[in-house]
Amino acid sequence: MAPLLDDPQVWQQYSQSCASTPQGAHTWESQVVLQGMHCATCAFTIEDALRAVPGVSAVMVNAATQRAKVTWSDDQVRPSVWMQAIERVGYRAMPAQDHGLRAERLLETRRMLWRFLVAAFCMMQVMMYASPAYFTEPGDISTNTLQLLRWASWVLTLPVVIFSCTPFWRSAWRDLRQRRISMDLPVALGMLITFVVSTAGTFDPQGPWGAEVYFDSLTMFVFFLLGGRWLEWRLRDQTAGALEALMNRLPESIERQSAGQWERVALHRLRPGDVVCVRAGDAVPGDGVVVHGQTLIEEALLTGESRPCARGPQDVVMAGSHNLSASIEVRLDRVGSETRYAQLVRLMEQATSSKPRLALLADRLARPFLWGVLALAALAALFWWSTDRGQALMVAVSVLIVTCPCALSLATPAAMLASAGQLARAGVLVRELQALETLGQIDTVVFDKTGTLTHDGQRLQVVHTAAGTLMPEQAGEWMVLAAGLAAHSWHPVSRALVAAAPEYTHASEVHEISGQGLEGCAIDARGQRRHLRLGSLAFGQHFHAGMFCPEHARDATVHLFDAQRGWLASFDLAEDLRSDAASAVRQLRGMGLDIWILSGDRTHAVQRVAQWVGVEAGKFLGSCSPQDKLDCMRALQAQGRRVLMVGDGLNDGPVLAAAQVSIALGGSVPLAQARSDLVMMGARLLDLPALVRRARQTTRVVWQNLAWALFYNALFVPLALIAWLPAWLAGLGMAVSSLWVIAHSMRLSRPMTGEWQDPET
Repeated sequence: MAPLLDDPQVWQQYSQSCASTPQGAHTWESQVVLQGMHCATCAFTIEDALRAVPGVSAVMVNAATQRAKVTWSDDQVRPSVWMQAIERVGYRAMPAQDHGLRAERLLETRRMLWRFLVAAFCMMQVMMYASPAYFTEPGDISTNTLQLLRWASWVLTLPVVIFSCTPFWRSAWRDLRQRRISMDLPVALGMLITFVVSTAGTFDPQGPWGAEVYFDSLTMFVFFLLGGRWLEWRLRDQTAGALEALMNRLPESIERQSAGQWERVALHRLRPGDVVCVRAGDAVPGDGVVVHGQTLIEEALLTGESRPCARGPQDVVMAGSHNLSASIEVRLDRVGSETRYAQLVRLMEQATSSKPRLALLADRLARPFLWGVLALAALAALFWWSTDRGQALMVAVSVLIVTCPCALSLATPAAMLASAGQLARAGVLVRELQALETLGQIDTVVFDKTGTLTHDGQRLQVVHTAAGTLMPEQAGEWMVLAAGLAAHSWHPVSRALVAAAPEYTHASEVHEISGQGLEGCAIDARGQRRHLRLGSLAFGQHFHAGMFCPEHARDATVHLFDAQRGWLASFDLAEDLRSDAASAVRQLRGMGLDIWILSGDRTHAVQRVAQWVGVEAGKFLGSCSPQDKLDCMRALQAQGRRVLMVGDGLNDGPVLAAAQVSIALGGSVPLAQARSDLVMMGARLLDLPALVRRARQTTRVVWQNLAWALFYNALFVPLALIAWLPAWLAGLGMAVSSLWVIAHSMRLSRPMTGEWQDPET
């Protein structure tokens, strides 16, 4: 197994290069799934073991998702070495992209279910044998009959202790060998004490422990603990497992065309240019183009579009999208880590291995809390020892079991992951779980304009000529000439002019001057050759001592000049405002948020968009450089504001990084996505107020979970100390506390009514 793990082609499937040295060494960030974890202290153990490996520079283990992010250098260590370090402390690591993960999860679920069923069957039988002692008076049953019932209970308890309790014994023994403590150690200690005391009472009825046995309490709280753990596992599988399903939706193999024949190959053998057959129900293995067939494709994760899209020959399809209706043949352009899907998976992996501040605080409290539990149990036993030895030990057992801090450790990550899973299904990727908590606390939203509140393209509105202000279709001659020059440029303004012209003349000798415009020659409708310039006012105003641009046309976007006649026309273009921009801003303002616009575009263009969407005067700035945006952001933060930045451009990178929380749209440049905490794949602005509402709800659920965990311990620990809480009820309380936290967090995995509605539906 080690040579396979140490193959660079294998580790690159679940690792990302994040730095390199001049000597050619690389630092890798690997995502692995851990098996055998039960609590936050398991995470501490794995982190300590990995940090002790030379070459491992950073580790982050998330107990809720059972995933780890390991940063290591390939010139000092190999994956097999640090994975063996995890195995030496009693756990197992598997690559995050391993397709065997689902089978492993299913196998573990079946094992847990079998243990639970054995405990349930034996518990019912033991309770049947124990019930006469509760419902009869002394002397109603002979001593021999009572002893027979004890022996029957002992025999039926053995399968529970030997088989059902195996996870607790294994975890506790691992803790003792490593000289550490986890949440299973107090529980295993309580089980062992109960079984030993009850066994002693069974074998020696006249001895110091023979007054009472507790097999019914033992089997009952094992039943409750295993039932709670199994349900908790299933609920976790719906939260963290939902994210895992999204991250592992590619098939293990695919049919590839080779020499006119189809052969099934593993995904890592695919190369750009390969033609593959994607059957109905399968996921597309790479980014490419359909070469044969018609089908419907579901791209919700990649684009945020919930409705299936029709795809046929020459249409683009993306890795990770699902083929719904018919087989198609696809020519692959990008495979593996180069696909957009792989980039999104890296974003989700970063979220599942991160920890919010509240979760880190709870984890830090867990270890000293467990030592306090052992000390408290010992003190309780000492206090009751002189009264009744059996009761003293059972009080200690109740304290050991009831004070498990599982609910406290699960309170934050369970809610965050449930919310992140639902957001991912809605087309919003969370790069940092902490961002959800911060997003729920913002009071100011700052928008970039171009590409965020507006579409990237522009639309020609009017044309100013000597004959007056005309609509584009009325300015035929000037449109033909301007579009002839614009056809030689890929600038958005040029593209808009070409799109607005029904036809255009061919221009020659055209060259583009960066930041100013285009210059070239064209033949007009009368057959005359014209020397033209298309661009800014300064670029053409003094082209020739002809007609100057009139005052009313000076604010237009682009101007056309002739070498002999001077100014010919001015073209006023406007950005196409997103259909849901005004509604999104209105909803955000209704939620009590202050709205700002910062843009590098001209001030009057920014003012026009601000008026359209309903941003107040004085809360927008135009002609902003990246430094200007950053300075304005810091000025708002200096006033005590908690700022959300929404942008998509290259120049938004610094301000996205500086904001308390930032969101990039799905079509944004990679730098903007890398600097953002969340990525909205669909770029629907109405998702933004829904996202803020979901973040606020997530924060409320987290605090409710924490309040419940603290209330549970404050209520039940005193009851256990005064011997009012039997061991079986302590086990039930422990199971219910964790289940309540998980179930309460599962509310966040359901979409709110109308929350993610498309504004056009």
